[in-house]
Amino acid sequence: MPSEVAPAGGWESAEEEDRSELLDGSGMRVAVACGRFNRQVTERLLEGAWRRLEELGVDENAIDIVWVPGAFELPLAARTFAVSGSVDAVVCLGAVIRGETSHYDFVAGECAAGLQRVALDTGVPAVFGVLTTEDFEQALDRSGGKHGDKGAEAAEVAIEMVNVISRIEGRAAAFAASAEAAAARNVRSTVDP
Repeated sequence: MPSEVAPAGGWESAEEEDRSELLDGSGMRVAVACGRFNRQVTERLLEGAWRRLEELGVDENAIDIVWVPGAFELPLAARTFAVSGSVDAVVCLGAVIRGETSHYDFVAGECAAGLQRVALDTGVPAVFGVLTTEDFEQALDRSGGKHGDKGAEAAEVAIEMVNVISRIEGRAAAFAASAEAAAARNVRSTVDP
């Protein structure tokens, strides 16, 4: 592979890369949209996300929290934040617990698809921190219980993605500048005898 297309710093595997740079939230503005449905679970997710954002250097005054009725409404809240230009990322938290009807499948799937669309359409990370569990106990286990804290994990993903996007944009700009310089050298070499 030609060296001019290799990213600055060379090719690194995920294991070799120093993630501490990617997990620096200093100076970032982050929105957290949280669903009220299954609030006993979502409050725990919010606590985990808030704690992790602060641990990663996000100032508490740079965290904007909004409550929405449930997971289905998260994509619209995320899009509103994303297009406002007021935040670098949106962490979306909710809990969809399977019941006796197909409601679960529609809500969980549409929420995931909507958040993906927000991120792709706006370029602002809209992180899916929505638990999709079979029962209430599983939700508690994943919101600060024995299976971790998915709120904290979603906050970490948001910070990492903002930094990854910034790194990609920086590399793209450097590559474009390098390509322009090469093109200018080629033009001069064909004009000068």
